[in-house]
Amino acid sequence: MGAIEDTRNVLQDFLAPELREIPARLDALEGKVDDNERRAERRHDDVMAAIRQVIDLNSIQQRLTRLESKEVTHQ
Repeated sequence: MGAIEDTRNVLQDFLAPELREIPARLDALEGKVDDNERRAERRHDDVMAAIRQVIDLNSIQQRLTRLESKEVTHQ
């Protein structure tokens, strides 16, 4: 029984600290994932805003072209 008890003690001495470390490591990893998700959302919002600006600019250019063509035909 001494060998079994010794083995149990060695395993507990080795595994217990490792097992206690797992939640802390998981929390740190989750924090990094959350940061990447927030960064991705921010980039997505920036890209969508830029796309909206291009669409608005294109719309303005089309309207200006139509107005200019009407002006040419009325002259």
